[in-house]
Amino acid sequence: MLVGLGLILQQTGAIDLEGVILLARQYSDRWWLGILLVLIQTVLFTFAMTGSSIVWITAAIFTPVTSTAILASGTTLGGISAYLFSERLSEEWTKNIKSSRIYQLLHKQSNFITLFALRVMPGFPHSVINYSCGILKTSLINFTSAAIAGSIIKTYVYSIVIYKATTPDTLTRTISLSSVWPLLALSMLLLAAIAVKYYLNNR
Repeated sequence: MLVGLGLILQQTGAIDLEGVILLARQYSDRWWLGILLVLIQTVLFTFAMTGSSIVWITAAIFTPVTSTAILASGTTLGGISAYLFSERLSEEWTKNIKSSRIYQLLHKQSNFITLFALRVMPGFPHSVINYSCGILKTSLINFTSAAIAGSIIKTYVYSIVIYKATTPDTLTRTISLSSVWPLLALSMLLLAAIAVKYYLNNR
């Protein structure tokens, strides 16, 4: 909604998007700005809010490499915080379902490959992964490593697309989603491999 509103305001001349981006990029060398964006993401993800929306701000201001470092840090720290928060929040409820077959199945399948596949999937909400893993008491090592690897790959692709689309010299006023398809293909292939392995093991 915010992106759509920004595009409408730009097209109607209500705001100068190029001017706003150039002004914002003047602050990209401030040491505290990256830290602030990481903290905002961490808080948003902790309480299952849209921490991923920060990508639009960060990727437009910073270069892709710097943006990736900031976004991956915020996604990982926010994920760990949400994991611990949901684990504590659902402690009593989890005790009641821990012996159920569904819980055991989901817990068993929450390995690194599965979590990584979900992390790189375009549009898949990180909060669902964070809270589910906390409730299922997934291995924190698998959770953290998948969050780091998945968020680095996905946010780097997003950062390149958004940075190029918002750079005045090459401003297209549109965002190409062609670069996102490889992420979806990678995610679906990994999930398909997991499904096939599960089927073969339970024949």
